[in-house]
Amino acid sequence: MTHATQSPRRGAPRDPAANERTAFGRIDKSAVRTTADRPDFTTIQQSEEFRDLRRRLKWFVFPATAFFLIWYVGYVVLAAYAHDFMAHRLWGEINVGLVMGIGQFVTTVGLTALYVRFARRQVDPRVDEIRRNVEGED
Repeated sequence: MTHATQSPRRGAPRDPAANERTAFGRIDKSAVRTTADRPDFTTIQQSEEFRDLRRRLKWFVFPATAFFLIWYVGYVVLAAYAHDFMAHRLWGEINVGLVMGIGQFVTTVGLTALYVRFARRQVDPRVDEIRRNVEGED
């Protein structure tokens, strides 16, 4: 079947030149941003502002990740090896395992909310400052 006979519903371009740009395995170069005034990313990466930003980000991300992984692995290990502890009823049919399982979801949402707050207050303003400094140098 040629491209001329394919249905437009299948998304095949009718223009043969367009077919050359968007053929399978090729990049549509019209979508690539080509500007001569690209920022010097090496200079940005080596700047003190960027290093400070990375340091602040690491101080949040690594402890939060460690906390969550320890909490998650602890839950899995307890579920696998401490059946009596996990089956201990707290009230009614609610046991420790159920509370800890729901706690996994609460922790995920809580850490996500903390990261969003941290990013808005600490990361985003510094990124904007670095961007302004780079654009001001051009």
